[in-house]
Amino acid sequence: MGEELGYRYDVEVVDLLASPAHRWDGRPDAALADGAVDRRDRLEVRAGHGIVGDRYAGRLAHRDASVTVIAVEALEALEALAGELGSGPLDPLATRRNVVLRGAEVEALRGQPFSLDGVLLAGGRPANPCAWLDLALAPGAHRGLRGRAGIRCAARSDGVLVLGPAVLRSAVPLDRARAGVAVRPVNSTARDRRGR
Repeated sequence: MGEELGYRYDVEVVDLLASPAHRWDGRPDAALADGAVDRRDRLEVRAGHGIVGDRYAGRLAHRDASVTVIAVEALEALEALAGELGSGPLDPLATRRNVVLRGAEVEALRGQPFSLDGVLLAGGRPANPCAWLDLALAPGAHRGLRGRAGIRCAARSDGVLVLGPAVLRSAVPLDRARAGVAVRPVNSTARDRRGR
């Protein structure tokens, strides 16, 4: 694992979440958005299964998206905007992402293998924000987190993630200064017109 993941970064695991139930379903509702947060001090990850005790663990439809990761810097950028609107501090776990990191350009890990304290993950598609975030975080959060709401990952090895300092290894170079910066998808129609 170490050779193909040649880039090493010291990061911080700021928050961890494992939710035994899907908290938000249907149309956003303020009463439901204020529900339990499911904060954890540690997460047990199993290869091909996901996070033990989480709602997506072992579910076939979520096999390649059973672990979600977000950069806390994305929320801090949103918090700066929300502050202008009179909102208070934002709880990173209100995004319902399993792992909240500081110091990692998470969006660059889309489609890339990486490890966090030895737990091998396969970065997948974006974890797109939903309309519930306008209630759970702040008005405009749904739009403000587009392109930086984290990634969905598949667990490729067993291990335990804990709060605090951690080591992230990746197959691609990362830029800490870009942690939390929105990544906009390229319009596929425009790409097709250019001849790919």
